[in-house]
Amino acid sequence: MYLYPEKFDVIVVGAGHAGCEASYIASRMGAKTLLLTMSLDTIAQMSCNPAIGGVAKGQIVREIDILGGIMAKVTDLTGIHFKMLNTSKGEAVWSPRAQCDRTLYRIKAKQLLEQQKNLVIRQEEVIKILTDDKKVIGVLTKHNNIYHSNCVIVATGTFLNGLIHIGLRSFPAGRYSEFSSSLSDSLKELGFEIKRLKTGTPPRIDGKTIDYSKLEIQPSDNPPIPFSHFTPISKFPYQKLLYCYITYTNETTHKIILDNLDRSPLYTGIIKSIGPRYCPSIEDKVIKFRDRQRHQVFLEPEGLYTTEFYCNGISSSLPEDVQEKIVKSISGLENAKITRYGYAIEYDFCPPIQLWHSLETKLVEGLFFAGQINGTTGYEEAAGQGIIAGINAVLKIRGEEPLILGREEAYIGVLIDDLVTKGVLDPYRMFTSRAEYRLLLRTDNADLRLMKYAKKYGLVEENYYELFLEYQQKLEQLKKFFETKKTSTGETIADLIKQSKEFKLEETELENYKINSDYFWNTQNLINEAKIQIKYSGYIEKQIHQAQQLKKLENKKIPDDIDYEKIPGLLKEAKLKLSQIRPKTIGQASRISGVTPADISILLIYLKKHYQNNKPPE
Repeated sequence: MYLYPEKFDVIVVGAGHAGCEASYIASRMGAKTLLLTMSLDTIAQMSCNPAIGGVAKGQIVREIDILGGIMAKVTDLTGIHFKMLNTSKGEAVWSPRAQCDRTLYRIKAKQLLEQQKNLVIRQEEVIKILTDDKKVIGVLTKHNNIYHSNCVIVATGTFLNGLIHIGLRSFPAGRYSEFSSSLSDSLKELGFEIKRLKTGTPPRIDGKTIDYSKLEIQPSDNPPIPFSHFTPISKFPYQKLLYCYITYTNETTHKIILDNLDRSPLYTGIIKSIGPRYCPSIEDKVIKFRDRQRHQVFLEPEGLYTTEFYCNGISSSLPEDVQEKIVKSISGLENAKITRYGYAIEYDFCPPIQLWHSLETKLVEGLFFAGQINGTTGYEEAAGQGIIAGINAVLKIRGEEPLILGREEAYIGVLIDDLVTKGVLDPYRMFTSRAEYRLLLRTDNADLRLMKYAKKYGLVEENYYELFLEYQQKLEQLKKFFETKKTSTGETIADLIKQSKEFKLEETELENYKINSDYFWNTQNLINEAKIQIKYSGYIEKQIHQAQQLKKLENKKIPDDIDYEKIPGLLKEAKLKLSQIRPKTIGQASRISGVTPADISILLIYLKKHYQNNKPPE
């Protein structure tokens, strides 16, 4: 047994999107960080589709970017197709999405990590979390190496006891051709509840064998909008822009699937765990939506230097010969050659109600979980958890209060609050509908919402912060100008904006609001932001008021020593859920599934009576 001579502040287990963000941000904050991965060649691997962003997910990426993460930067460096989604709707639901060169994404992410100070990267498989008196002290690897640290972040993705299914054949793997991890045994020994989830991926095909004349062309936005606030606009895009394509399944496709359900691991009971509700396999879609005559297939290029295409929409665990028939039944793919078959994968996860909002576990001090181990699905959801776990691990070492983002502050705040308060029954995916304050959480204002935290924790360079302050100041000035400047009709510019009417500004009128910048904080974005805030001002003010009302409940803290079993009148389910989750505030308690408004009223009365002589913490 070998004891590594140096002690680390933070150890991150796993180098997927959660692990990359966690290790990068911890090291940026000055913590001596170790990133352990089973393969140095698959750091930041895009295991599923080669895309970043999408509805609500794009907002998360922008939030990660402001907090100092790498996902947006790497996306801009490697993007080959960019699209702003939902532009026909209001700006509140606009979301950026990009196709990336899959191989280049992994290379650029690894390069950023390797160049980061305070970060050591090693190829090791962690098999045991080491603890002393319920406090983490390090990890043990398969090679019998011990690494000591103050905090450990587990970000293992789908590798915990991963089991791949193709037809009626199953084999252990974390991803196809990659070993699964046995770390679950150590987590069970520590007392963690472990359950199983399932996800899947579709076949990939050779682009040389596609008949493009039968497909709907989907061009990239041109010029595209960068993901990162810190990408120089004059240099963007960095890569050649490629087309995506759309085709559809048909009745023949559906008959092939229905005729082969006896060979489906999903419908023969071999797969017992629950898959993602909003990203079902093609088998699921055909069974559950029998009235649908077709389902969309979105063909996404895998990169600049490969002819492979990802068939988004036909995720499947059916046998290889059936997948061949399915692909060839689709218009434009009659002669398509499959390069990689689709598969389903089952894996262990730890129900996230075992976590505090900081993503530190309740059972073991200094141990954090991030990503799919918490029951989420998606690169962006994983990365959002990773950056918060990384920041909070460092803050714990410093003895500072953790960063807990509110539901009104960030989609990441909604994500984490949902996980630790409600738990998951199936893989959690972020949607705009999950955020009650989504008008406040737009893709255009992540900087205005979160820059204060980046500044507080030293995660933004001074030159960018000064540029942001100039933008922020001129934004308020421009809004006042729009609200007071009268037009020839006697209306103000703000009146015209609220009525969605066109108006023209003279160059001299804009002179005071110009910003000499090649980044996000430029004159055009300044004008757009002012117009958005004015256009939706009534709705924004209403949501701000609602958020302030909620804050009153969030500020009512619940003592750690409270015994819910002793509170008369609480429903049995409420007692069970409250005892299990141990909410920190009345606000969090009110969002727990199974806890009724009546239960909250009883809890408030109990706290007032029980602690009137021994006042609970404010």
